[in-house]
Formats: sequence, C-alpha cells, structure tokens
Amino acid sequence: MIAGTLGPVASAFSICALVRPWRQHRPHGQEVKTAPFVADPIWLTVINAIQLAMAVVSNMFLLLNMTRRVRFTIAQPITIIGWYISAILLIALLATAAGPMYEGFKYPSDELIWSQAFYYGMWAAILYFVDASLMLVTFYGAWTGHYNKDFNLTPSQRTLMLQTIMFLFYLLLGALVFSNIEGWNYLDAVYWADVTLFTVGFGDFRAETNLGRALMMPYALVGVISLGLVVGSIRSLVLERGKRQVDARMEEKKRRRLVRTMTKKGEDEMLEPIRDSQRSMTPQRTDSNMQLPATEFERRKAEFELMRKIQAQASSRRRWMAMAISTGSWLILWLLGAYIFVKCEENYQGWDYFDGFYFCFVSLTTIGYGDVTPASNAGKSFFVFWSLLALPTMTVLISNAGDTVVKLIRDGTLRLGNVTILPGEEGSFSDDLKYILHRCTFGYAFPDYTEPAPTSHMKKMPEAQDSSGDAAAAFIDTEQGSDPKDSRGRSQNLRNGDDGPYSERPDHSRHNSTFTTRVRRSLSRLRDAHEDLPTGSDFHFLLISEIQALTAHLKSQKPHKYSFEEWAWYLKLIGEDESRADTHLKAQPKPKNHQHKRHHNKDVDDSPEKGSGEKTDSEHVTAWSWVGNRSPLMGSQEETEWILDRLMERLRESLSSEGRKQVTSDARRALGADRRRSSYDASRKKHREEHV
Repeated sequence: MIAGTLGPVASAFSICALVRPWRQHRPHGQEVKTAPFVADPIWLTVINAIQLAMAVVSNMFLLLNMTRRVRFTIAQPITIIGWYISAILLIALLATAAGPMYEGFKYPSDELIWSQAFYYGMWAAILYFVDASLMLVTFYGAWTGHYNKDFNLTPSQRTLMLQTIMFLFYLLLGALVFSNIEGWNYLDAVYWADVTLFTVGFGDFRAETNLGRALMMPYALVGVISLGLVVGSIRSLVLERGKRQVDARMEEKKRRRLVRTMTKKGEDEMLEPIRDSQRSMTPQRTDSNMQLPATEFERRKAEFELMRKIQAQASSRRRWMAMAISTGSWLILWLLGAYIFVKCEENYQGWDYFDGFYFCFVSLTTIGYGDVTPASNAGKSFFVFWSLLALPTMTVLISNAGDTVVKLIRDGTLRLGNVTILPGEEGSFSDDLKYILHRCTFGYAFPDYTEPAPTSHMKKMPEAQDSSGDAAAAFIDTEQGSDPKDSRGRSQNLRNGDDGPYSERPDHSRHNSTFTTRVRRSLSRLRDAHEDLPTGSDFHFLLISEIQALTAHLKSQKPHKYSFEEWAWYLKLIGEDESRADTHLKAQPKPKNHQHKRHHNKDVDDSPEKGSGEKTDSEHVTAWSWVGNRSPLMGSQEETEWILDRLMERLRESLSSEGRKQVTSDARRALGADRRRSSYDASRKKHREEHV
C-alpha cells in the first residue's frame, strides 16, 4: 500500500527531473530564480526519459495487479525490476554529473549550480529504491506463504491511491498553467502550487497578473478540498488497518501474560469451570483473599469482566504507543528537516539551525509568515518532497492525539466537573474521584479501577420489561390446548441441536405458534439467558428479529461492545448455555508461536496444551474460555459481525433441520398410505376369493 501511494510521487518527481536542464549559470550576486539554464547533454536526456518510461510502466503494472487485471507473479517482478532500474539509472546520472557535466562549461566552475531538476532526480531515486525494496519484501513474503498473493484493497485504500494520483496530476497541471501566465520557471511554479495547496502561503511567489489572481481562487479552492479528501482517506485507512489488528495482537500478548501469571501464583481457580462435583455452591476465598463465584454463570461473568479489563488495558496501551510513535515521527520530520534546510540554505542565506527549526515549525503548522523561506534550488525542491511526507505524518498525529490527549482532557474535564460544580446524571462522586486519581497517578492509585461498562443495549429499551413480561406470560398460552411441558421439552431439544420432535407430531401441529401476533412483535426483547427458548417458527422469527437488530448495529460508526448478559443471550441462541460447563474450558497460556483461532471452527485444532482441543457433545462447538485464545472477544473481527455470522449460521441449520424432518415426515406418510392401500387391495382380493 505504501509503495502504491509513493510510486506516483516518485514518477511526478521524475517528470520534474526531465522537464528542465540540470545546470544553471549563476554569476556572483545574481538571484537563483533568474539564473539562465545550461542545456544538458543528449545522453542525459535520453537516459532520463528511459528511466521515466520504465517507472511509468512499473506503476501501471502495480495498479493493474491491485485491480486484479494482471496476475501477481507477472506484475510484481516487472514492478520491482522497473523501479530498481529507474533508481539505478538516476543514481548513475547523479553520480556522473559532477564530472562530465563540467566539461565544456565556458564560465568559472563556481558559477555552475545544480537546478531544481537535479534535486528532484535525487528525491525520485530515493523513492524508487524504497518502493522497490518494499515490494521485494512483499513479493518474498507472498512467495514463502507469509502474505496473500492477491491485493484485496478496501475502498479506503483504493480511494487513497486514486486521490494521490489525481492530486499530483492537479498540482503539476496547475504549475504548468501558472508558469505560462506569470512567466515563472516551471519548477518554481511547482513550488508555488505546493505552498498554495498546502495553505502555507509564504508569499515569496504570488500571482501578479489579474488572470493569474482570478484563476488562483478556483484552483486553490479545488486543491484544498482535494487535499482534505486525501487527509480523510489517510485517517480512515489508519483507523481501519491499524486499530483492529494491533489491538488483537496486544490483547493476545496481555492475555497470555495474565493467564501465565495467574497459573504461577496459583490464582487460576477462577478459570476452572464449575461442575457439580468440583465446587460447592457457596462462595469461597483463595489465598489472595479473592472471593470465588458460586455458580458457573457467575464464574463466566467474572471471566468476561476480566477479559474486558484486558481489552481496555491493551487498547489504552495501543493508543498511547501509537501516539508516541506518531509524535516521534513528527519530531524526526521537524528536527531532521530543519537540519537539511540549513545545509541547503547556509551558502545562500546564511541560515543557522534555529532558522531551520523555526521555518519547519511555521510550515508544519501552516502558519507561513514568509519571513524565512527557502531560496536555493535544493531548498525549494526539498520543501515539496518534505511537505508530501509531512501530510500523512501530521494527519496520523492529529488522529492519535484525538484518541489520547484530547480524550483524556475531555474526560478529565467532565469528571472534574462531576466532583465539583457540575454533577453528572450517571455515576457517583466516588467513581469520578477514583477515575481522576487513577489517571493523575498513571494507575498507581486504585490500580484495580476500571471504567464502568457502557449501558447495555437491552437496558436502553424502556418497554422491554413490560413486553418481556407479556411474552413470558404468553409463552405457555398455546393455541388449542398445547401443553407447557411440551414447550419446555422442545426447548431442551433445541439446546441439544434438535428443533423438536416433529417426526412424532401430527402434521397440523408442526406449524402452530406458541405466541400471539402481538407478542411476536416484542419477541426480540425477550432476552433472558435463563429462560427456555421458543421452538419452531417462533424460534426462527426470534433469530430473524435479532439478526435485524444486529444489522442495525453494524451501521453505527462506533463498534458495539455488548454486556455479559447480552452475550449470554446470543450464545444461547447459537446453542450454548453460559450456566452449563459442557462447552467451557480452563484457559491455558499459549506458546508465542501459536496462532489465535476463535471457537466454532471445525477445521482447526487448538493448541498443544492438554484439553485445549477437547470437543463437546455438540459436533460444531469446541470448549473455550472467555480469556482463552478461542474467546469471541479476541481477534480483529467486531463483536457484532461475530454474533451476526453465528446467528445466520444457526438460522440456516435450523431451517435445514426442519426441512429434513418435513421430507422424512412426508415420506413416512406416503409409505403409510402405500401400505394401507396395499392392505386394502389385499383385503378386497381375499374377500372376492371367499365370495367366489
């Protein structure tokens, strides 16, 4: 993805390196921008054009590969070889230019300076080499099986690539137009366009003609909007690719560490499933004075809350690490960029390091006073290169700051208001005070404090209680004398993977519903993991209602995190019971080379530890723990997606099972009818024989 974005940038710099000569004659006292150009040798222009053509072909094959027009094994070698050749040719031209390019120069050698085109060739060579190296690593990883050979680009990735290409094309085309209108050197116009579109506006180059000023307004307006779209794509890409995968890896590491620590200290009794013969139903205390749950449901809830704490700590660590990395990258760009600008300008304007330090700051923050600006060819060309690197760096920094520093200040301000003059509606004074002290002491005060879980989605429905009561009351109010015991029996069969004894029931009762139409509308609100589930068409209606609700959750911008009660309800719909230890397993620390896989996977075995691959009575369910590597809270998949996939699979299996029973019942009835017909025919034949 990085190579696909930087490749067009390198090609744009190659164009800048080709359009103007590499040398300028600057007598003492003359300004750089008015120095005349010295024509290049023909061999330099030809080789430069060849490397540009090869680079463009390499970019084309990379884009065709990413759009699946050309196979990976064909496109990648062409891209890598083409970029390496372009980099080598540019490096060779840059290295040999110091000698042969001085030959035939009629003026003193100290009056020969390198133009911006020379330095653009330098930046292009660097980018080509970096891009080719990144693609080589990707190709090697795909060849050895570490990466997928197909580029499955997401919409944000594809959008970012296309927007980058269009923005560069817009910048270069605008520079061409304004260079002709204002009489500027084309590469000076590129520098002006970059300063304008990035809203820095130094003022060292500005439109003087009425036509130029008139065209500048729509050009800048469209360019700033395009730049904003690029910034938005970068931010969405960082959130999309970075957050989930890094969170999953950090959660797995912290989970292993915690389980290993609890095992070594002998505090892992809470992780042991409670079976009837293992632990009494009265609460017990461990050596660490921690009260153990009395029931399996309570134990699983404690396990769930422990996993939520692991998630919160891993997410916080990931956010602050991302903030530290982006801040470090920004500081490197600032401090190292200042040093390079000083080296570029010290022979022209006598800059010291503070001048470069000050210039980089006003540029990164887009203040752009214009009192300190680059005047050398190296400085202006490097500013274009440096600003294109600063764009994603600043975007990522601001995005990470919004998740860490800004969030900390916002939450701290609200909590401080809750304990002083603006008491909030939720929470208590002690909770707010604990939060402030916990944050101010970096976790040393109240180390076990965790933020309260978000309000359950079930609790957000005020009518849920009344409708649930109506539904529960109507659950046994069956049509035409159905027995409540039969309903409970069918619910038990449902948990065992059977939708009910349809084969033993008359055909007319198969389609009867245990719920009225009014109660059916509120059926999805009957979320109690301790109650029996409906059967038949009512169960299918319940699954469809929950799938519809989860689909609405997917549309939310912020991923949903469900409470334990909601998880227990959804797991019961899937076919598991949090109150029973049949599908539960004690979590074990996994080896570092173990690859995490979630449960409900028939094709994989678990880790080598004892019991980790133990199968339950259900064919499709593997025993698992909330803090184990098969926990549904682990991995990069969102909770809503995970639950939705399983509910749809459960609905499919239930409908298929009912269809098979329907076919079996029809076959039995047909067979019975044939037997009765045969018996009737035989009886009539015997009767006729006796009559004769």
